[in-house]
Amino acid sequence: MKNHFTKISLFILIGLLVTSCNTTKRVPKNKRLLIKNEISVDNQSTKDEEVFNQLYQKPNSSILGYRLRLNLFNLAKKNTDSSYKAKFIKNPEKYKRKAKFLSKKQVDRLGHSFWHEGIHNFLKKTGEAPVILDTNSTNKSLRRLRKYYFDNGFFDVKTSFTADSSQTKKVKIKYSIDKGNGFKVDSIKTNIATPALDSIYKNKIAASFFKTGKQYTESDWENERNRITADFRNNGAFFFQQNYISRVLDTINTNKKVHLDLNIKNQNIRVNDTSRTQEFKLYKINKVNIFTDHPANRSVVKVNDSVTYKDFNFYSENKLKYRPKAITNAVFISKGGTYSDVNTTLTSKYLSNLRVFNYPVIQYKVDPKDENGLIANVFLTPRKKYTFGLSADFTHSNIQDFGISGNTSLGIRNVFNGAETFEIAFRGNIGSSRDIANPNGTFFNISEFGIDSKLNFPRILLPFKTDKIIPKSMIPSTTLSVGYAKQRNIGLDKENFTSSLTYNWTPRKNKTARFDLLNVQFVKNVNISNYFNIYESSYDILNDLAIAYGANASFFKNGKLEIDQGTNGFINQVFNSVPSNLNVSDEDLKTISSIEERRKRLTENNLIFATSFSFSQTSKSNLQDNSFHVFRTKIESAGNVLSLFARASNQLINQSGANTIFDVEYSQYIKTEFEYIKHWDLNRKKVFAIRSFFGIAIPYSNSKNIPFSRSYFAGGTNDNRAWQPYSLGPGSSGGINDFNEANMKISFNAELRFNIFGNLNGALFGDLGNIWNVFDDVEDETYQFNGLKSLETIALGTGFGLRYDFGLFVVRGDLGFKTYNPAKLENEKWFKEINLSKSVVNIGINYPF
Repeated sequence: MKNHFTKISLFILIGLLVTSCNTTKRVPKNKRLLIKNEISVDNQSTKDEEVFNQLYQKPNSSILGYRLRLNLFNLAKKNTDSSYKAKFIKNPEKYKRKAKFLSKKQVDRLGHSFWHEGIHNFLKKTGEAPVILDTNSTNKSLRRLRKYYFDNGFFDVKTSFTADSSQTKKVKIKYSIDKGNGFKVDSIKTNIATPALDSIYKNKIAASFFKTGKQYTESDWENERNRITADFRNNGAFFFQQNYISRVLDTINTNKKVHLDLNIKNQNIRVNDTSRTQEFKLYKINKVNIFTDHPANRSVVKVNDSVTYKDFNFYSENKLKYRPKAITNAVFISKGGTYSDVNTTLTSKYLSNLRVFNYPVIQYKVDPKDENGLIANVFLTPRKKYTFGLSADFTHSNIQDFGISGNTSLGIRNVFNGAETFEIAFRGNIGSSRDIANPNGTFFNISEFGIDSKLNFPRILLPFKTDKIIPKSMIPSTTLSVGYAKQRNIGLDKENFTSSLTYNWTPRKNKTARFDLLNVQFVKNVNISNYFNIYESSYDILNDLAIAYGANASFFKNGKLEIDQGTNGFINQVFNSVPSNLNVSDEDLKTISSIEERRKRLTENNLIFATSFSFSQTSKSNLQDNSFHVFRTKIESAGNVLSLFARASNQLINQSGANTIFDVEYSQYIKTEFEYIKHWDLNRKKVFAIRSFFGIAIPYSNSKNIPFSRSYFAGGTNDNRAWQPYSLGPGSSGGINDFNEANMKISFNAELRFNIFGNLNGALFGDLGNIWNVFDDVEDETYQFNGLKSLETIALGTGFGLRYDFGLFVVRGDLGFKTYNPAKLENEKWFKEINLSKSVVNIGINYPF
């Protein structure tokens, strides 16, 4: 009853807040609040955002139809200072009493306090002033609409508007547009003063944006100017600029056709007060000078060392520290080559990507010995050779009561004088835990340390040449990394060794490729007996069953199963390792079997020897681009090389029939993933985003399942936000384990993002997805994926979130509700858990996708 009363009170409060807000409260007399814009094109209503963006005046922003910011603004007092003083003018005795108790000065200061003034200033700043209809802005909108359609080839366009003032102090504006017929390009005539440029134009005329019969648009004109300028400048026209291109349109008495005259003038040269014109020259590169240690804060170049390598001249103020080939691999400007903007850009990008130099400065000047030649000067400013980092933190977690962690790193640039970079990092942690046996009474009874190193080469490191397959224009690199970590009294006390040999390159703009020739991971669990201290839910189930079935009393200590002796004893007793008459039910037998199978799986040692290829592509052009897509895919294969080695070296086969290397079963599987992300910019700071993901890992030959580190999980801040990480699935099993994982995953996420005010944004989201077991050794049907029917076990989570944009990063909080829970009974799957008590809060950094 109390819960129902709380809900009813909340609904009444929200209703009063909504109905009490008068949107026209701050609208002056004889003025009207603009509440809606409507646009019809050729008597057809349109919702085209690009068309609506032409309007100068737009109604106040709203969230699902509610004008929150306008109502916040209306809640604020208009003149807080005068209203505060008026209160005492009407009641001077009240002022005297306050002044006597405080002082006149303090009473006056109260008028500027947060309660009297600050809160109202906050509401005004956070809110949004009412948009009052301004006919001048409406007329400007008409002119912009007319220009918009004119620029799209509708030269006879007509525009008008009407105002609907039927509502008190409110108005709707209806814009009407009659486009008329579009004008199409009929003929193109060129007048290019420089014959060399005319020849370049004619060679690339097929790429022209103007085609006979195509409707004329200003965007085609801008694209054509950019295309022509790029073609000329990439073919030697160093001094050519876009402003040399002009056009004349003839549309008089042409029957809705456009005759286009394209004019390109000669170069204009100004010397002092006189100017002259001459034909544009196409320049060749006569020299390429590279200054390897030019100080950024000094314009004077000092040279004490120099060398020439393959037509490149190297100059250095100190002794030359770089092998010339390492730098020339990054330079696309070559002696005898034609001047090109593209080559200049590629050179800057590649040199920056070396991470050895600051952003390079590339300058060109006319060769004094050859008026048709250029000298290219590349100025490089080296970064510091050594970088050092150090950090320390105090930590607290469910494993340790108190801990001290530290990280230190060392970076070395130009290690072998070939622009290579080397990084090595050490990390360590010591902590104290009361839950861990500590016979010696030492305070710090937990420790963890690790070391990671990475060596990067700015080229493909292979015994054969790859230039024809992966040219240097793709900015290739090779990375060799090695890492080792060891734990003591933390979880299973893992020892983890990793190593990889990776090749990266960019086939085209906004496309990246990665090939892991070797990716090795060796995991050894030292403290297996600690398993049930970590996976507490599995222990609780086992303990309850042991008590319920009257397990051997020697397995208990203080009324609970003793870890590790008691848990192992009870499992052995159930499976008749020790004679017993427990008469465990089939369902409970299945549960205990599942717990034991999972314990074996998560405590086994892993040896993964994988090869993988990854590819990603995006259409995102810049940070402000909110309409883009991203596609990622990956394929990984593990164990095939080790399988050949095991057979050739007659390695032992263990009791389960699997081959071993160094007494460890190696994993053998094939894994593939696909991810697609799409964003739509709905304008006015609204974005609709979706993500779809599919991944599957299939074990074969030497493996019956996938290593935990290569499996999938569901739930969490970047997945289905109505579930915590690892708590969803597999299938309809209900996430009964502490860490639920499987070898197949399907997910689909959708999110509507919108601005609330300032840097605070909101989102409404829906998350679909789950994980399943397929083609492995899991036999429980609730875990398995068995065709399209299993799609019924896809979970749905919905909710809303808040995001605060700090500029460099976004802090995100999401509140998710289990809208469809496949683990529930048939009549309890939908909408039974949409309440705050069963909601899930996920905190994250940046957007989930």
